[in-house]
Amino acid sequence: MKKLDAFEEDLLVSYENGEFKSTSPSRTELTKFKAAATATFIKDRRINIRLSSPDLMDIQARALEEGIPYQTFIASVLHKYASGRLVEKTSSLTPRSTGRGDKRRSG
Repeated sequence: MKKLDAFEEDLLVSYENGEFKSTSPSRTELTKFKAAATATFIKDRRINIRLSSPDLMDIQARALEEGIPYQTFIASVLHKYASGRLVEKTSSLTPRSTGRGDKRRSG
């Protein structure tokens, strides 16, 4: 286990001292949360997409890392991109060579 920083240590001490109190959301908040959850999981359109075999294999491997089906993983990535919340994170997987020199442009 990694060493806790000062903030994390303070949270742990507060938790252990029983300083946190469980609360329930208001009816308004609960309604808002339910609507957001429902809207997130509505899948009313179907698309077909062609991917290279190596890309699909990489997607399937990343989905396995996340513990979800690869179609769900693809839908999640697309949703995050469309909503502006996609954050790049390095994977434990090593990127494979594309045979094109892997020279990628930035910007």
